[in-house]
Amino acid sequence: MIEPDDMALFEQQRGFLTGLAYRVLGSVAEAEDAVQDTFLKWSQADRRAIANPAAWLTTACTRRSIDMLRAAHQARVDYVGAWLPEPIQTVTEEAPEAALELASSLSTAFLLLLERLTPRERAAYLLYEVFGQPYDEVALALGVQEAACRKLVSRARQHIGGGDIRSRVPPARQQALLSAFQDAVATGDTGPLALLMADDIELRTDGGGKVQALLEPLSGKARVLAFIADRLNPYWQAYRWHRTRINGGDGALLLDAGRIVASVSFACDGAGRATGIFIMRNPDKLARLAVPGV
Repeated sequence: MIEPDDMALFEQQRGFLTGLAYRVLGSVAEAEDAVQDTFLKWSQADRRAIANPAAWLTTACTRRSIDMLRAAHQARVDYVGAWLPEPIQTVTEEAPEAALELASSLSTAFLLLLERLTPRERAAYLLYEVFGQPYDEVALALGVQEAACRKLVSRARQHIGGGDIRSRVPPARQQALLSAFQDAVATGDTGPLALLMADDIELRTDGGGKVQALLEPLSGKARVLAFIADRLNPYWQAYRWHRTRINGGDGALLLDAGRIVASVSFACDGAGRATGIFIMRNPDKLARLAVPGV
C-alpha cells in the first residue's frame, strides 16, 4: 500500500509527467495512460531505496512514453487522412513571457515537427530543450551514455531544422488572426484574412476516417482561401463559435446543436503571419474539449 507522503510526492510531479508524456505522444488519452502506468510502477517500487524520486518518475514516464510511441507508429502510418495531435485546451496563470514559452512547446505545429524524430530523439529533445534538464539527467532517463544523449539531441535539432519552429506570437496578433478567419468563414470575404497569411500556408483537417475531412493537406494561399470561401462558408454557417485557448494559442471550438464538431487553431511565423490552419474533426480527439455551460 502506498503511503500518503509517497502519494503526495507523485501528485506533485503529475503535471510535469503529463506534460512530458503529451508532448512525446501527441495524445491526451495516451499521456494519461503513460502517467497511470508510471504511478502503478511507483506504487510497487521499493521507494525507500529511491534517492531522487523526481528523477526516478521522469525516467519511468519517459521510457513508458517511448514504448507507447513505438507501438503507435504503425497506427499513424495506417491513419485515414492527415494525422494531427489531439488538441488540448490550455489555461495558464503564468506571466506573459512564461505563457508564451509554454505555448511554443505545445503548439500543433511544434508537435508535428516532433513527428520527424525517432522516439528516443523526441524524448531527448523535449527533456533537454523544453524542460531544461541537463544532459546527465536526460541520459539517465533514456538509459544511454551522456555522449549518446548529446548525439540524440543534436540529430533532433538537425531533423527539426531552424527558423520559427517555436515562434512566440503576441496575443493581439493571434486574436486578429482568429477574428479574420471567423469573419471569412461567416461572410465568404477572405480579403482581410489573406493579409495575415503567408504565401506557403498549409491547411490540415483531421477526420480520422470517421467524419468528412480533407485526406491531404492543402497548400498555398490561393487554394486555402478558396477552400474557406467555397467549402467552409456554406457549411459552417449554422455553427456556434466558442473562443478558447488551444495548445497554447488562440483558437475556437465549433458547436452544432450544443455538440463540439470541430476545433480550429493556427501556426504563425516570427512575423506573425499564419503558416498553418489546423481543423480537428475527429470526434474521438474532440471528446475531452469542453464549452462552459454545454
